[in-house]
Amino acid sequence: MAGVPQPGDEPALPFGFGDLDLNQLLRMLQSSGPVNWQIAGQVARHVATDGEPERPIDAAAATELEGLARAAQTQVVAETGLTATFATTVLTTGRQGWAELHLEALRPVLEALATTLGTAFRPPGTEAPEGLGGLEGLGGLEGLEGLGALGGQGGDPMAALLPMLAPLLLGVQAGSMIGYLAQHALGRYDLPLATADEPSLCFVVPNVDAFEESWSLDRTDLRFTVALHEVVHAAMRSVPWVRQHLVALATDYVSAYEVDPTVLSARLGDLDPADPEALQRLAERPEELLGAMTSARQGQLLERARVFHAVLEGYADDVLGRIGGRLVPSFGRVHEALARHRIERGEATRFVEQLLGLTLEREDYERGAAFCAGVVERAGPEALNRLWEAPRLTPTAPELEAPGLWLARIDLNLE
Repeated sequence: MAGVPQPGDEPALPFGFGDLDLNQLLRMLQSSGPVNWQIAGQVARHVATDGEPERPIDAAAATELEGLARAAQTQVVAETGLTATFATTVLTTGRQGWAELHLEALRPVLEALATTLGTAFRPPGTEAPEGLGGLEGLGGLEGLEGLGALGGQGGDPMAALLPMLAPLLLGVQAGSMIGYLAQHALGRYDLPLATADEPSLCFVVPNVDAFEESWSLDRTDLRFTVALHEVVHAAMRSVPWVRQHLVALATDYVSAYEVDPTVLSARLGDLDPADPEALQRLAERPEELLGAMTSARQGQLLERARVFHAVLEGYADDVLGRIGGRLVPSFGRVHEALARHRIERGEATRFVEQLLGLTLEREDYERGAAFCAGVVERAGPEALNRLWEAPRLTPTAPELEAPGLWLARIDLNLE
């Protein structure tokens, strides 16, 4: 499908350090936190478009999508009762706009991940540096001779420099991840991303157009179905505790990574900080950083996340099916294409999902759909809408398999 990454596609190089000298590189190390967000933004924009300039958004497409979004809001509120979605803003953008929006919206989770990964770069018993820290005053930074004094026992220059490299490398990785997602996304809610900002509607026009062409879909039917999908998800996230729970699930997961220093040392020990190509090769192979990280606790956290995500996706599909089946002439065909779109993702996107604990398989979508269908069959859509009343009404894993158990627990009168 033209313009949409496919399984097995090799991602383009995310960032080139090629012409940097050491002085330039060390200036890039300055960061006041675990991620160099300036570098992350540059990389995200570059990867999102493969380094190519973006065309302006067609004014007619923007007008149509905004109108369809407002119509979708009316329909979704009538089905869900989640009236806060009427206040949701609408954005039509290109891939770079999506990347910039989500680099900020995902910042709490990405910083939690970076903080966890950053500990791997620090020698035991040392504190996280602030930017260049002890590198200030090394006389123009024309060599690494002064680093020995900062390297702790043994005067290892690498031990001193790795903590300062961490924000740069993690900025490259964060930007690469967001850029890859921007190549694929039709809107904000293709994936259950743990965004901390207020919900909004965002349509990535070039991706929607490429998807339409690849699947030979009716333009209005596709755009209205995408609008419905976006609005339903924005409506759920307009419930404050839902948004907070998504962020907590993702933050807990990425904070539970554990680093094996021995394995990490073996993988990074030959990294030459004066060799820009070595830094680029490391950025291109993020598994070199993640391969040394294991945590038994992440299995339990991932299962909790999968249950909650399955409920969200099942609910969205249930509402989408009721509205789309009624109003979209080619809904069945469009819905099938979108279902395949969210399952058949490229390898780079799969990596991001696994890294952030967002892995959803076909069976997860099916479990969520079956749960919602079971609730509606037994007690009607009004019962399903009770999901958003309070966190305590979130189904457990057994209840997801047996919706009658959930209905019994929330004391619904089924007569």
